Amino acid sequence: DVQLVESGGGAVQAGESLRLSCTAPGSTFDGFDMGWYRQAPGKDCLLIGSIKSTYSAVPSAKGRFTISQDKGKNTVDLQMEKLEPEDTAVYYCAAGKYPLTVVIGHALSNCPVNAGYWGQGTQVTVS
Repeated sequence: DVQLVESGGGAVQAGESLRLSCTAPGSTFDGFDMGWYRQAPGKDCLLIGSIKSTYSAVPSAKGRFTISQDKGKNTVDLQMEKLEPEDTAVYYCAAGKYPLTVVIGHALSNCPVNAGYWGQGTQVTVS
């Protein structure tokens, strides 16, 4: 089975930074779109961004969050700066053969969904 694995979540103070990393052990996602979603308690699961699109369903991420890919390490990272309590959520890495906005969508009632490939999620708590 193709599997994505996230790492780097945790608890931080407001204003601090955090870097999440997504790997695909034993698999390659050459040509795939890969990105990050998040779901806060009681809220929709929203697309933060992906490597093949500038679209984000999280306006507050603009200028603070950066998605980057390291093909050599087969990872996709989410660098988050100036974190706010409102960023508290479970963060998911996802991948799709086509743009994530097409394969999965940009706003879901819950994630993960039965489309594309997903990691298990990692908790980020900002206080």
